[in-house]
Amino acid sequence: KTAAKWINQFGSFAELVERVEEVKGKAGQNLRDHLEAVKLNRRLTEMVRTVELPKTVTDLERAPYDRKSLAMILDTLEIRNPSLRERLLAVDPGAEEAEGAPVAAPGVAVDGTVLGTGELAGWLAEHGAGQPLGLATVDTWGLGTGSVAEVALAASGGAAAWFDPSELDEADERAWVAWLADAERPKVLHNAKGAMRVFAEHDWSVAGVSMDTALAAYLVKPGRRSFDLDALSLEYLGRELAPPAAADGQLAFGADDGAEAEALMVQARAVLDLGSAFEGRLAEVGAADLLRDMELPTSALLARMERHGIAADRAHLEAMEQMFAGAVQQAVKEAHGAAGHEFNLGSPKQLQEVLFGELGLPKTKKTKTGYTTDADALAWLATQTDNELPVIMLRHREQAKLRVTVEGLIKTIAADGRIHTTFNQTVAATGRLSSTDPNLQNIPVRTDEGRAIRRGFVVGEGFESLMTADYSQIELRVMAHLSEDAGLIEAFTSGEDLHTTAASQVFAVEPGAVDAEMRRKIKAMSYGLAYGLSAFGLSQQLNIEAGEARALMDAYFERFGGVRDYLRRAVDEARATGYTATLFGRRRYLPDLNSDNRQRREAAERMALNAPIQGTAADIVKIAMLKVDGALRDAGLASRMLLQVHDEIVLEVAPGERGVAEEIVRREMSDAVDLRVPLGVSVGDGSDWESAAH
Repeated sequence: KTAAKWINQFGSFAELVERVEEVKGKAGQNLRDHLEAVKLNRRLTEMVRTVELPKTVTDLERAPYDRKSLAMILDTLEIRNPSLRERLLAVDPGAEEAEGAPVAAPGVAVDGTVLGTGELAGWLAEHGAGQPLGLATVDTWGLGTGSVAEVALAASGGAAAWFDPSELDEADERAWVAWLADAERPKVLHNAKGAMRVFAEHDWSVAGVSMDTALAAYLVKPGRRSFDLDALSLEYLGRELAPPAAADGQLAFGADDGAEAEALMVQARAVLDLGSAFEGRLAEVGAADLLRDMELPTSALLARMERHGIAADRAHLEAMEQMFAGAVQQAVKEAHGAAGHEFNLGSPKQLQEVLFGELGLPKTKKTKTGYTTDADALAWLATQTDNELPVIMLRHREQAKLRVTVEGLIKTIAADGRIHTTFNQTVAATGRLSSTDPNLQNIPVRTDEGRAIRRGFVVGEGFESLMTADYSQIELRVMAHLSEDAGLIEAFTSGEDLHTTAASQVFAVEPGAVDAEMRRKIKAMSYGLAYGLSAFGLSQQLNIEAGEARALMDAYFERFGGVRDYLRRAVDEARATGYTATLFGRRRYLPDLNSDNRQRREAAERMALNAPIQGTAADIVKIAMLKVDGALRDAGLASRMLLQVHDEIVLEVAPGERGVAEEIVRREMSDAVDLRVPLGVSVGDGSDWESAAH
């Protein structure tokens, strides 16, 4: 305050120095005593105004930007929240595009009509006969039920229509249902599975889906971050789409019904035009057959499976949740005892202080926030100390994760007593299916706790049992086929235990002389090779010296040289072409195979080894699902497919159909594809998922 008063009094710092003797009081004397220091501080803190800068203030004004490039950056960063994306993309909505940048048009003109009652039948008769129509909806889906609030259709000539399904009269309804179910009337959708699933709630069946733009984009570029319609429209068509209207019953204050209808018609037109754009791109990557013969039929099957759901035993799952909650609390109590005081087990900082500060345990890998306390680090610490805390922490995390998993299952039990998971076709780049809401893949497969959770999935009312089926050692059978290794093929065709037969050849002993340790090592080796396992990785997995692991790997390759040659060939071919391909032509692009970064390059090499094997296995499972489902329906059976998790198929068997259903499952899965080795199929049935295990 005093300095500011002086500057105001004398007008400037220079004038203050010139007239310093006029400053009165003790403060004035202090200023005079330290005047040289004050002048030095002034020189050090004064902004230099004479430096020439590469940018002027004008240069730093907000400039036009390339919205298409920005949208792609948001995709790369996995920023998918619609409202956040909308705000980021609308920073300067009036700005013109930078010169030379790709133009992202706000939309495309459509000759749209908001159809009233009695007008849909005529519009379909005029536009829905011989040409594909793009279809977009506003709908809801959750807990096994849903409804359609709005539908838009678009034709290639620019005509488009919007209607409210609740306002259809009897003639409109008949025309709409007939057009939807007509396989000769081509339809283009984005996420056709979602539409088919919710249409079925209205008793509308869908046939003739000629293109799904989400699946097409996935086959063209499976590694992309987002398959949202707005992102694809911007990238492939140069169009920005208005965000979809809410269909969840929330009020949209200030919303313009006409604008919402137009926005949905523009979306339908974008879907149609994207379909045309992807036809050429699918042909370029050899994936047109994959879409037509595998992915589109699979999406229709998955839509039915999601509607079926699987019955759940709520009481059993609630008891499991309580058990895991008790185990978590017990682990907390034991951890406090091992530490000698209470602390927050969920706080990495507090855990680090206890482990490395108070207990003085060996330091783990250094990170930005201290020393790592992840599962691998805790497992290693458990071997380095007699203190029980690392083991307790591992148990606490495991039980907490199981509790969260079961809580999620309970929350998703619908009013019909069933869990309706959502299957995803566009998540795993290898082609495998995943599930969400809930994620059934989170349920452990080989632990007692996982088996207990699976007992909570039961046969539903009106059905006799659950049936499970999967392939035995599917990825190793694929590796035998792709590598054409005579020894591995012989091991499979002999009918004997694969790992025992392989171990007898590697260790040069009779099969009867193969002990459990030999078999374990060869099993780890066989599966590890399909995932690009190194000698070091094998040594870590088997807890043996790296030299012994290398010798084991050399002995394996000496006996199964075809496998070694195939693995080398797979990486070399992928490096040359830029991608791997499954037996059915599914590609996975791996640009990092030529990266200068060693870690990125080696990670890509491991993917190049695994993608053709895991991807081919995933394709075989999809083919098997389609064949089994088709055979069940052709036979007029009520038994139906419910789940596909970890390559396992789960069916619900109707009374009196167990024998014929099992016969169909075994036959169709065994004959799904023709490989150089037989496809081994295991089948089981029971009153719940676990008891049906085989």
